[in-house]
Amino acid sequence: MAWAGTGVMWTVGSGILSSQAFGQKMTPAKGALHFVQISDSHMGFNKPANTDVTGTLQATIDKINALPQAPDFIIHTGDLSHTSKAGEFDTLDQVLKSAKTKQSFFVPGEHDTSFDDGKMYMERYGKNAKGRGWYSFNHKDVHFVGLSNVAALEGLGKLGSEQLEWLEADLKGQPTSRPVVVFAHIPLWSVYPEWGWGTEDSAQALGYLKRFGSVTVLNGHIHQVMQKMEGSVTFHTAMSTAFPQPAPGTAKGPGPMKVPDDKLRSVLGITDVKAVMKNHSLAVVDSTLAPAGAASAAGGE
Repeated sequence: MAWAGTGVMWTVGSGILSSQAFGQKMTPAKGALHFVQISDSHMGFNKPANTDVTGTLQATIDKINALPQAPDFIIHTGDLSHTSKAGEFDTLDQVLKSAKTKQSFFVPGEHDTSFDDGKMYMERYGKNAKGRGWYSFNHKDVHFVGLSNVAALEGLGKLGSEQLEWLEADLKGQPTSRPVVVFAHIPLWSVYPEWGWGTEDSAQALGYLKRFGSVTVLNGHIHQVMQKMEGSVTFHTAMSTAFPQPAPGTAKGPGPMKVPDDKLRSVLGITDVKAVMKNHSLAVVDSTLAPAGAASAAGGE
């Protein structure tokens, strides 16, 4: 598979399809889909795990701006802020203004909604959304669905009956041949329920997606890359731009994980998504904020 002659190497391990770009330049063909996912920026966080989350978010935007071709847009999968304060959202907006890609799409994280029930988040980022922050749009024959699974957070994430009814109706209008990208904060698969890393009613949502030939589900929340495939559905979680969290079950619980300062940027990063021409699938390549050569990029579809 190739984008304008630049190869992508595919490997299969434990049922997971992985891709690794070889070559530095990955310029998609003209008109092809290309967007970037960032997640868990936690503006306002200032603890030893990362005392400069604004700086690492800016480094993320600088990395996006250095791509050979500007992405169509940025998707942010939640936890824009750490405590839902106006100044935290202001800082995020200011950093995003420096992106060459001027359009961004958002879904809320629990840190964006748990302090004021999401009022300020909705005023700033959800004016055109339904309910508590869900919506959809089409772009280059791909259907995008942004979901909110943090409003009724009780251990696991939850979508709720109103949103599920909307999702069923929304997807009915889409042909099965159209690729679908779903993005939400908390994973829509059971990564580690003991830590709340999953969505209790996701099975119903995924049932509506089974008829589509290509479905990519992008999430954040767990601050690390994990992938899973079930039939035509590919699940992918992103690194944070702020701080890492421990791997499932390796600590007493989830939360900010301190790493040596010189290693921090090797565990923060972005997800770069491009359409693979001729077969409508999406290739997902993650890269860290570490300088080139300091840490290798890892990716998976």
